[in-house]
Amino acid sequence: MKVKTIFFALAALTCSLLNACNDEGDTEKPVIDLIKPEKGAYLAIGGEHGVHFEMKLSDNDALNSYRVQIHDAFDGHDHQKTRSDDPEPFFYDSVFTDIHGQRNANVHHHAIMIPEGVTEGNYHMEVYCTDISGNQAYVFRNILLGHEEEDDHDD
Repeated sequence: MKVKTIFFALAALTCSLLNACNDEGDTEKPVIDLIKPEKGAYLAIGGEHGVHFEMKLSDNDALNSYRVQIHDAFDGHDHQKTRSDDPEPFFYDSVFTDIHGQRNANVHHHAIMIPEGVTEGNYHMEVYCTDISGNQAYVFRNILLGHEEEDDHDD
């Protein structure tokens, strides 16, 4: 009986030590709640107002940055280049670090401008958020760019 007790005690101690050594720190991804633009949103080309961008970010430890990318979806999601005689597709890629060190952040801005001369059509918007441990989450939206005025310019 003593041998079994000692064996189980050593096995439990070994498992505890192995779990303590395998602690990799923070592995939890940040949480993104993208409020605007909504899925399928229509965004005006050449408007005087930037895109109404609004989201809530949170992390169990601390946020580091977020990245917004918009690119065309003209090719059925395989990301081939458009022909050289096609109008210029819109491309946007920017990293924002104003949330660094915060656990929760409410982001609201109109920094994304869509200039005249870009091609109307279907686009993808991708928003990535990285925490200070390097964990990353992302959300994806299909959006439409066009020349009519956008209805929603509220703050």
